[in-house]
Amino acid sequence: MAVRKIIRMGHPTLRKVARPLSDSEILSGEIARLVHDMTDTLHDYGGIGLAAPQVDESVRLAMIEIPSEGSRYGDLESLELTVFINPVVSALESSRAGYWEGCLSIPGLRGWVERPQRVRVDYKDLELNEHSREFEGFHATVVQHEFDHLDGFLYVDRLTDMTRLMFESEFERLAKEQESVD
Repeated sequence: MAVRKIIRMGHPTLRKVARPLSDSEILSGEIARLVHDMTDTLHDYGGIGLAAPQVDESVRLAMIEIPSEGSRYGDLESLELTVFINPVVSALESSRAGYWEGCLSIPGLRGWVERPQRVRVDYKDLELNEHSREFEGFHATVVQHEFDHLDGFLYVDRLTDMTRLMFESEFERLAKEQESVD
């Protein structure tokens, strides 16, 4: 298939509420091609998640794939490539935790964002099967981050302390300094 260009913060598509996909659209060749292109794009850019608006397609479709090792977020519990169509997220408890989030549409920056840490996601897959899955911890943060793109939000909109937004090079330098102190 093809690697698509990821649009960046400032592009108007990233600020639109994406439209839901109908069942006939989900089963179409057009959506199958979009998913293949998004998979190629996700792998080429080295991300762990990608939403259709990030490739300038304003539809409610996102994918997440978390390798067990080798991501820029360190060693994590893996999540096989999962395509979420028309997802709905519900917080299952009020506890929140923060992570340093990055985004392919905001390259070179990281920001500290606190989000609910136990969520349920209801969604359809490419065969129209309905799913309801629970996610906790970092995985809960990732699904919320990706699905924010479907509602026109970026992680920088969720920052509560602008002093916790930094260039990745500074983030890496500070992390190394912290490791040497520990």
